[in-house]
Amino acid sequence: MLNIFTLANGRLVQEEIEALEELSKFQPIWVDLESPTLEEKRWIKQYYGLSIPEDAMDEDIEESARFYEEDNGELHIRSDFLIDDDEDPRSVRVAFILNQHNTELRSRGVLFSIHDEDVPVFRLLRMRARRAPGLIEDAKEVLLKLFDADAEYSADTLENIYDELEIAGKKVLEGNVSDELAGEVLGAIARQEDLNGRIRRNVMDTRRAVSFMMRSRMLNAEQFEEARQILRDIESLDNHTAFLFDKINFLMDATVGFININQNKTIKIFSVASVALLPPTLIASIYGMNFKFMPELDWSLGYPYALALMAASALVPMWYFRRRGWLK
Repeated sequence: MLNIFTLANGRLVQEEIEALEELSKFQPIWVDLESPTLEEKRWIKQYYGLSIPEDAMDEDIEESARFYEEDNGELHIRSDFLIDDDEDPRSVRVAFILNQHNTELRSRGVLFSIHDEDVPVFRLLRMRARRAPGLIEDAKEVLLKLFDADAEYSADTLENIYDELEIAGKKVLEGNVSDELAGEVLGAIARQEDLNGRIRRNVMDTRRAVSFMMRSRMLNAEQFEEARQILRDIESLDNHTAFLFDKINFLMDATVGFININQNKTIKIFSVASVALLPPTLIASIYGMNFKFMPELDWSLGYPYALALMAASALVPMWYFRRRGWLK
Protein backbone atom coordinates (compact mmCIF):
# COMPACT_ATOMS: atom_id res chain seq x y z
CA MET A 1 0.00 0.00 0.00
CA LEU A 2 1.36 3.40 -1.04
CA ASN A 3 0.11 6.53 0.72
CA ILE A 4 1.37 10.07 0.29
CA PHE A 5 0.77 12.98 2.64
CA THR A 6 0.61 16.62 1.58
CA LEU A 7 0.07 19.86 3.48
CA ALA A 8 -3.18 21.71 2.84
CA ASN A 9 -3.94 24.78 4.96
CA GLY A 10 -1.50 23.54 7.57
CA ARG A 11 -3.17 20.13 7.83
CA LEU A 12 -1.80 16.76 6.79
CA VAL A 13 -3.86 15.26 3.95
CA GLN A 14 -3.60 11.59 3.02
CA GLU A 15 -3.89 10.27 -0.53
CA GLU A 16 -3.74 6.60 -1.54
CA ILE A 17 -1.81 6.04 -4.77
CA GLU A 18 -2.89 3.28 -7.15
CA ALA A 19 -1.02 4.30 -10.32
CA LEU A 20 2.29 5.92 -11.22
CA GLU A 21 0.56 8.81 -12.95
CA GLU A 22 -1.10 9.90 -9.71
CA LEU A 23 2.26 10.78 -8.14
CA SER A 24 2.66 13.79 -10.43
CA LYS A 25 -0.52 15.37 -9.01
CA PHE A 26 0.87 15.91 -5.54
CA GLN A 27 3.87 17.41 -3.78
CA PRO A 28 4.13 15.24 -0.66
CA ILE A 29 6.25 15.73 2.42
CA TRP A 30 5.74 12.12 3.53
CA VAL A 31 5.50 8.93 1.48
CA ASP A 32 4.42 5.89 3.46
CA LEU A 33 4.82 2.36 2.09
CA GLU A 34 3.09 -0.40 4.00
CA SER A 35 4.07 -3.88 2.77
CA PRO A 36 5.07 -2.35 -0.58
CA THR A 37 4.89 -4.44 -3.73
CA LEU A 38 7.68 -4.58 -6.29
CA GLU A 39 5.58 -2.37 -8.57
CA GLU A 40 5.19 0.30 -5.88
CA LYS A 41 8.93 0.24 -5.22
CA ARG A 42 9.49 0.68 -8.93
CA TRP A 43 7.19 3.72 -8.94
CA ILE A 44 9.24 5.28 -6.11
CA LYS A 45 12.48 4.68 -7.98
CA GLN A 46 11.11 5.91 -11.28
CA TYR A 47 9.45 9.09 -10.04
CA TYR A 48 11.55 10.08 -7.02
CA GLY A 49 14.82 8.44 -8.02
CA LEU A 50 15.02 6.63 -4.69
CA SER A 51 16.11 3.00 -4.46
CA ILE A 52 14.80 1.27 -1.36
CA PRO A 53 17.57 -0.92 0.13
CA GLU A 54 16.93 -4.65 0.06
CA ASP A 55 17.83 -4.94 3.75
CA ALA A 56 15.55 -2.07 4.81
CA MET A 57 13.26 -4.36 6.83
CA ASP A 58 15.82 -6.92 7.98
CA GLU A 59 15.60 -7.70 11.71
CA ASP A 60 19.16 -8.98 12.02
CA ILE A 61 20.86 -5.84 10.74
CA GLU A 62 23.80 -4.66 12.83
CA GLU A 63 22.92 -2.04 15.40
CA SER A 64 25.66 0.27 14.15
CA ALA A 65 24.12 0.25 10.65
CA ARG A 66 20.67 1.40 11.69
CA PHE A 67 21.52 5.11 11.69
CA TYR A 68 23.72 6.55 8.97
CA GLU A 69 23.98 9.30 6.34
CA GLU A 70 24.75 8.71 2.68
CA ASP A 71 27.16 10.86 0.68
CA ASN A 72 24.22 12.31 -1.27
CA GLY A 73 22.64 13.62 1.94
CA GLU A 74 20.13 10.82 2.51
CA LEU A 75 19.53 10.06 6.16
CA HIS A 76 18.69 6.43 6.93
CA ILE A 77 17.02 5.57 10.23
CA ARG A 78 15.70 2.16 11.18
CA SER A 79 13.60 2.25 14.32
CA ASP A 80 11.24 -0.10 16.14
CA PHE A 81 7.67 0.89 17.03
CA LEU A 82 5.53 -0.85 19.63
CA ILE A 83 2.21 -2.54 18.88
CA ASP A 84 0.24 -3.16 22.08
CA ASP A 85 -1.83 -6.12 20.98
CA ASP A 86 -3.56 -8.02 23.82
CA GLU A 87 -2.90 -11.34 22.13
CA ASP A 88 0.51 -10.64 20.60
CA PRO A 89 2.39 -7.50 21.75
CA ARG A 90 5.34 -6.91 19.46
CA SER A 91 7.67 -4.39 17.87
CA VAL A 92 7.60 -3.48 14.18
CA ARG A 93 10.71 -2.37 12.30
CA VAL A 94 10.26 0.83 10.26
CA ALA A 95 12.85 2.14 7.82
CA PHE A 96 12.98 5.90 7.29
CA ILE A 97 14.78 7.64 4.43
CA LEU A 98 15.02 11.43 4.51
CA ASN A 99 16.81 13.56 1.93
CA GLN A 100 17.11 17.27 2.50
CA HIS A 101 20.19 18.29 0.55
CA ASN A 102 20.26 16.70 -2.88
CA THR A 103 18.47 19.16 -5.17
CA GLU A 104 18.80 16.88 -8.17
CA LEU A 105 16.22 14.50 -6.80
CA ARG A 106 12.53 15.23 -6.88
CA SER A 107 12.42 13.52 -3.47
CA ARG A 108 13.99 16.58 -1.85
CA GLY A 109 12.27 17.33 1.44
CA VAL A 110 10.27 14.11 1.47
CA LEU A 111 10.26 11.53 4.22
CA PHE A 112 9.92 7.91 3.11
CA SER A 113 8.78 5.24 5.57
CA ILE A 114 8.72 1.52 4.84
CA HIS A 115 7.13 -1.07 7.13
CA ASP A 116 5.38 -4.44 6.93
CA GLU A 117 2.22 -3.70 8.90
CA ASP A 118 0.15 -0.80 10.15
CA VAL A 119 1.65 1.00 13.14
CA PRO A 120 -0.61 2.60 15.79
CA VAL A 121 1.77 5.55 16.16
CA PHE A 122 1.30 6.39 12.49
CA ARG A 123 -2.47 6.40 12.89
CA LEU A 124 -2.15 8.62 15.95
CA LEU A 125 -0.03 11.17 14.09
CA ARG A 126 -2.38 11.20 11.08
CA MET A 127 -5.35 11.87 13.33
CA ARG A 128 -3.61 14.70 15.17
CA ALA A 129 -2.25 16.32 12.02
CA ARG A 130 -5.71 16.41 10.44
CA ARG A 131 -7.22 18.10 13.50
CA ALA A 132 -4.41 20.49 14.43
CA PRO A 133 -3.39 22.99 11.73
CA GLY A 134 0.26 23.95 11.73
CA LEU A 135 1.33 20.89 13.68
CA ILE A 136 3.64 19.80 10.85
CA GLU A 137 5.64 22.05 8.56
CA ASP A 138 8.12 19.81 6.77
CA ALA A 139 9.43 16.25 6.48
CA LYS A 140 11.77 16.58 9.47
CA GLU A 141 8.80 17.65 11.55
CA VAL A 142 6.95 14.49 10.51
CA LEU A 143 9.81 12.32 11.74
CA LEU A 144 10.07 14.20 15.03
CA LYS A 145 6.32 14.00 15.61
CA LEU A 146 6.41 10.27 14.95
CA PHE A 147 9.02 9.77 17.65
CA ASP A 148 7.09 12.08 19.96
CA ALA A 149 3.91 10.08 19.38
CA ASP A 150 5.89 6.88 19.94
CA ALA A 151 6.99 8.10 23.37
CA GLU A 152 3.41 9.05 24.22
CA TYR A 153 2.11 5.70 22.98
CA SER A 154 4.63 3.97 25.23
CA ALA A 155 3.44 6.11 28.15
CA ASP A 156 -0.19 5.11 27.50
CA THR A 157 0.84 1.47 27.39
CA LEU A 158 2.65 1.88 30.72
CA GLU A 159 -0.56 3.25 32.23
CA ASN A 160 -2.38 0.13 31.02
CA ILE A 161 0.29 -1.99 32.69
CA TYR A 162 -0.28 -0.09 35.94
CA ASP A 163 -4.00 -0.89 35.70
CA GLU A 164 -3.43 -4.58 34.95
CA LEU A 165 -0.93 -4.93 37.81
CA GLU A 166 -3.34 -3.21 40.17
CA ILE A 167 -6.00 -5.79 39.32
CA ALA A 168 -3.52 -8.62 39.82
CA GLY A 169 -2.30 -7.07 43.08
CA LYS A 170 -5.83 -6.93 44.52
CA LYS A 171 -6.34 -10.61 43.75
CA VAL A 172 -3.06 -11.54 45.44
CA LEU A 173 -3.25 -9.28 48.49
CA GLU A 174 -6.82 -10.28 49.36
CA GLY A 175 -5.43 -13.59 50.63
CA ASN A 176 -6.80 -17.11 50.27
CA VAL A 177 -5.13 -17.46 46.89
CA SER A 178 -5.89 -20.85 45.36
CA ASP A 179 -3.52 -22.61 43.00
CA GLU A 180 -5.82 -21.86 40.06
CA LEU A 181 -5.97 -18.16 40.90
CA ALA A 182 -2.22 -18.07 41.47
CA GLY A 183 -1.63 -19.57 38.03
CA GLU A 184 -3.93 -16.99 36.46
CA VAL A 185 -2.17 -14.13 38.26
CA LEU A 186 1.27 -15.42 37.32
CA GLY A 187 0.24 -15.57 33.67
CA ALA A 188 -1.04 -11.98 33.78
CA ILE A 189 2.11 -10.75 35.53
CA ALA A 190 4.33 -12.52 33.00
CA ARG A 191 2.50 -10.86 30.11
CA GLN A 192 2.89 -7.41 31.67
CA GLU A 193 6.56 -8.06 32.38
CA ASP A 194 7.13 -8.96 28.74
CA LEU A 195 5.28 -5.84 27.58
CA ASN A 196 7.21 -3.66 30.02
CA GLY A 197 10.47 -5.03 28.66
CA ARG A 198 9.39 -4.28 25.10
CA ILE A 199 8.54 -0.72 26.10
CA ARG A 200 11.95 -0.26 27.68
CA ARG A 201 13.63 -1.52 24.51
CA ASN A 202 11.36 0.63 22.36
CA VAL A 203 12.13 3.88 24.20
CA MET A 204 15.83 3.07 24.12
CA ASP A 205 15.62 2.71 20.35
CA THR A 206 13.65 5.97 20.07
CA ARG A 207 16.27 7.75 22.18
CA ARG A 208 19.01 6.59 19.84
CA ALA A 209 17.08 7.74 16.77
CA VAL A 210 16.35 11.20 18.20
CA SER A 211 19.96 11.57 19.36
CA PHE A 212 21.13 10.73 15.84
CA MET A 213 18.89 13.43 14.40
CA MET A 214 20.33 15.94 16.86
CA ARG A 215 23.92 14.96 16.08
CA SER A 216 23.33 15.17 12.33
CA ARG A 217 22.58 18.91 12.66
CA MET A 218 19.54 18.58 10.43
CA LEU A 219 17.20 20.31 12.89
CA ASN A 220 16.58 23.99 13.30
CA ALA A 221 16.58 25.61 16.73
CA GLU A 222 12.89 24.99 17.41
CA GLN A 223 13.05 21.38 16.25
CA PHE A 224 16.23 20.82 18.27
CA GLU A 225 14.45 21.97 21.42
CA GLU A 226 11.54 19.69 20.59
CA ALA A 227 13.96 16.77 20.24
CA ARG A 228 15.41 17.58 23.66
CA GLN A 229 11.90 17.53 25.12
CA ILE A 230 11.31 14.10 23.59
CA LEU A 231 14.49 12.85 25.26
CA ARG A 232 13.32 14.23 28.61
CA ASP A 233 9.99 12.44 28.20
CA ILE A 234 11.80 9.21 27.41
CA GLU A 235 13.97 9.61 30.49
CA SER A 236 10.85 9.86 32.65
CA LEU A 237 9.52 6.67 31.03
CA ASP A 238 12.71 4.86 32.04
CA ASN A 239 11.93 5.60 35.69
CA HIS A 240 8.43 4.22 35.30
CA THR A 241 9.61 1.01 33.63
CA ALA A 242 12.16 0.49 36.43
CA PHE A 243 9.42 0.95 39.03
CA LEU A 244 7.15 -1.47 37.19
CA PHE A 245 9.89 -4.10 37.14
CA ASP A 246 10.14 -3.80 40.93
CA LYS A 247 6.36 -4.02 41.31
CA ILE A 248 6.23 -7.04 39.02
CA ASN A 249 8.95 -8.78 41.05
CA PHE A 250 7.05 -8.04 44.28
CA LEU A 251 3.78 -9.47 42.94
CA MET A 252 5.63 -12.45 41.51
CA ASP A 253 7.26 -13.20 44.88
CA ALA A 254 3.97 -12.70 46.72
CA THR A 255 2.11 -15.06 44.37
CA VAL A 256 4.83 -17.71 44.59
CA GLY A 257 4.72 -17.29 48.38
CA PHE A 258 1.00 -18.10 48.44
CA ILE A 259 1.65 -21.15 46.27
CA ASN A 260 4.25 -22.31 48.77
CA ILE A 261 1.78 -21.72 51.62
CA ASN A 262 -0.80 -23.90 49.87
CA GLN A 263 1.79 -26.61 49.37
CA ASN A 264 2.84 -26.37 53.01
CA LYS A 265 -0.79 -26.81 54.07
CA THR A 266 -0.96 -30.03 52.09
CA ILE A 267 2.33 -31.27 53.51
CA LYS A 268 1.14 -30.35 57.03
CA ILE A 269 -1.91 -32.58 56.64
CA PHE A 270 0.30 -35.58 55.85
CA SER A 271 2.65 -34.69 58.70
CA VAL A 272 -0.19 -34.46 61.24
CA ALA A 273 -1.75 -37.68 59.94
CA SER A 274 1.53 -39.59 60.17
CA VAL A 275 2.16 -38.41 63.75
CA ALA A 276 -1.44 -39.10 64.84
CA LEU A 277 -1.37 -42.63 63.38
CA LEU A 278 1.97 -43.54 64.91
CA PRO A 279 0.58 -44.55 68.41
CA PRO A 280 -2.19 -46.77 66.93
CA THR A 281 0.41 -48.47 64.77
CA LEU A 282 2.61 -49.06 67.80
CA ILE A 283 -0.30 -50.48 69.82
CA ALA A 284 -1.34 -52.78 66.96
CA SER A 285 2.22 -54.07 66.67
CA ILE A 286 2.55 -54.75 70.41
CA TYR A 287 -0.91 -56.30 70.60
CA GLY A 288 -0.28 -58.67 67.73
CA MET A 289 3.08 -59.90 69.06
CA ASN A 290 2.00 -60.87 72.62
CA PHE A 291 -0.30 -63.79 71.94
CA LYS A 292 0.83 -67.37 71.44
CA PHE A 293 -2.36 -68.26 69.66
CA MET A 294 -5.10 -66.23 68.03
CA PRO A 295 -6.34 -63.55 70.52
CA GLU A 296 -9.97 -64.53 70.08
CA LEU A 297 -9.26 -67.97 71.60
CA ASP A 298 -7.70 -66.58 74.80
CA TRP A 299 -9.53 -63.28 75.30
CA SER A 300 -12.77 -62.48 73.54
CA LEU A 301 -12.51 -58.76 74.32
CA GLY A 302 -9.00 -58.50 72.86
CA TYR A 303 -9.98 -56.93 69.56
CA PRO A 304 -12.48 -54.41 71.00
CA TYR A 305 -9.99 -53.41 73.69
CA ALA A 306 -7.17 -52.97 71.15
CA LEU A 307 -9.35 -50.98 68.79
CA ALA A 308 -10.55 -48.71 71.59
CA LEU A 309 -7.00 -48.15 72.75
CA MET A 310 -5.85 -47.40 69.18
CA ALA A 311 -8.68 -44.90 68.69
CA ALA A 312 -7.87 -43.17 71.96
CA SER A 313 -4.17 -43.02 71.11
CA ALA A 314 -5.05 -41.36 67.77
CA LEU A 315 -7.57 -38.88 69.22
CA VAL A 316 -5.26 -37.60 71.94
CA PRO A 317 -2.60 -36.27 69.48
CA MET A 318 -5.33 -34.82 67.26
CA TRP A 319 -6.85 -33.02 70.27
CA TYR A 320 -3.43 -31.70 71.21
CA PHE A 321 -2.72 -30.49 67.68
CA ARG A 322 -6.12 -28.77 67.50
CA ARG A 323 -5.55 -27.08 70.84
CA ARG A 324 -2.23 -25.73 69.66
CA GLY A 325 -3.86 -24.44 66.45
CA TRP A 326 -1.81 -26.62 64.11
CA LEU A 327 -4.88 -27.91 62.28
CA LYS A 328 -6.12 -24.48 61.16
